[in-house]
Amino acid sequence: MNFSPRFFALVKPAQNRVPHISRFWRCGKAAPFACLALAASLLAPFASSAQTRSDAEKDPILAAMLTELDRSMAHLQLQGFAKPYFIQYRITEVDAFQTGAAYGATTGSNHQHQRIARITVRVGDYKTDSSGAGADSALELAALDGNPIAVRSALWIGTDMAYKAALASYAKKQADLKQVETPPQADDFSHEKPVISLAAPISLSLDEDAWVARVSRASGLYRTDSTVSATRQNVQYCSSNFAARVTTTYIVNSEGAIVRKSAAEYQQGFAAGTQAADGMKIERSFATNGPSLSDLDAEEAFNKRAVEQIASLATLSNAPLVEEEYHGPLLLSNDAATDTLQSIIGSGVTASRPQLGTEARTVGPLASSLHARVLPEFLSAVDDPSITTFNGKGVLGAYTVDDEGVPAQPVQLIKSGRLENYLMSRESVRDFPQSNGHGRAGLTGAPDSSIGVLKFTAEDGKSKEELNQQLIALAKDRGLKNVYYVETLGGPLNPRLLYKVSLDGSRQLVRGAVLDDLDLRALRSGIIAAGKELWLGNSFGDIPQTVLAPALLLDDVTIRRANEKNDKLPFYPPPA
Repeated sequence: MNFSPRFFALVKPAQNRVPHISRFWRCGKAAPFACLALAASLLAPFASSAQTRSDAEKDPILAAMLTELDRSMAHLQLQGFAKPYFIQYRITEVDAFQTGAAYGATTGSNHQHQRIARITVRVGDYKTDSSGAGADSALELAALDGNPIAVRSALWIGTDMAYKAALASYAKKQADLKQVETPPQADDFSHEKPVISLAAPISLSLDEDAWVARVSRASGLYRTDSTVSATRQNVQYCSSNFAARVTTTYIVNSEGAIVRKSAAEYQQGFAAGTQAADGMKIERSFATNGPSLSDLDAEEAFNKRAVEQIASLATLSNAPLVEEEYHGPLLLSNDAATDTLQSIIGSGVTASRPQLGTEARTVGPLASSLHARVLPEFLSAVDDPSITTFNGKGVLGAYTVDDEGVPAQPVQLIKSGRLENYLMSRESVRDFPQSNGHGRAGLTGAPDSSIGVLKFTAEDGKSKEELNQQLIALAKDRGLKNVYYVETLGGPLNPRLLYKVSLDGSRQLVRGAVLDDLDLRALRSGIIAAGKELWLGNSFGDIPQTVLAPALLLDDVTIRRANEKNDKLPFYPPPA
């Protein structure tokens, strides 16, 4: 987790790009130092009608934000220009620790604590306003205590910057509107009822030295574990890392919304790699993650999985290459199906405003698919951020209030295969004038529609054995000698563990393949069965997300040889 360095000045303009923690590995594919109350307090519903502004003002950060917000709304106006009709202040406090190791030795650790302010100023009105690129301001605050003048001074200068940017953006939009025939299809900003939701802040509490040592031990297993140490000369890299982050977000806006929310993320990951005799790179990785340390695998269980990954390098290196090209049935495990559905469907159910002057409802692969069938009739999907656990594991994508101060809502996105809804922020689109509580933001970014906990379910889902039997039955019906099964993916179309399945049900691991034709059309028309057991796919990052999905049996997918460039093997052995 790499955050920008602290600047010991009053304020500093933030970078245009947010340091984003990517989905390094996933839970279930790839601790006990936090109190048990952490998970319980993380995402409990704190909004209450009994909470008032007076309650919020007991917090020095919220008190400073509210005072400066009142002052800005009362006095901010350039003579001859419009006053702001809406202002929002969002301060995110981040307390983060990360450590990494390779070959059994630490590569360094970092503990950072920072506050970032995001100031949104809108001029115009709800129908047409200044929203657009560059109309907000993001600042890093040097002050980490509750000093009200330091906080207010940063907000003051940021508000001034955002207001100037908003005026310029509004003037440009007015000019652009005169150049197009088609008027906007929806208001620029939705009216929402303000809420007051004050969650108790949580803190990052862990033994950093213990995690440094644990991660170092994991990265050296390729040579210290007796079951795999004989193959250590073939391991080209072996690494592990641990990241922990607690964020407390404060939001106030001129409509009266006041929010304080807190969330935590933890992840330990492992990766190892080698090369086959023909030079093909072989990689294995996994992670264990969740909103509390108790969601992570214990060290013994984690190391056992890591050793299995190391052992599999040799198995994969000796596996035969996939056939030149295959067309036919393919079974995706629930793990692989989760990746596929998140990549193809998850990116399409979030609504974003289309280009000015067009009649489009939204943008993306499902922009014109409202009420159309996008999946088979036996599949449905709902995004429900209130799901905090699944099969005893914590869910990273859960939250109660989004980053625009709107309570999270469950949204039935796909019903019996048909797309019925989109995930909405306060950026309205045609036919969807209101937010459904899915406006989420990165550390310095503006809120945008995003998935929270996206859950796919199948009516009359099948067991693993039933799916395997159906896969083999398809091969026999079509006169095929074999079919394929994907256990894990290393990317949307890159099977990491791919098996050739014979008619007797036996499986042979193969390598060097890519998938073709696995797209929206294939999901809409090619899924012929789905499982009943869901996989938990947690994505650790700036905007944590979760996808739950079953295994999928597809009628016809192309598998072909990757034909990638293979580098030469090392010319001499590694150190003894």
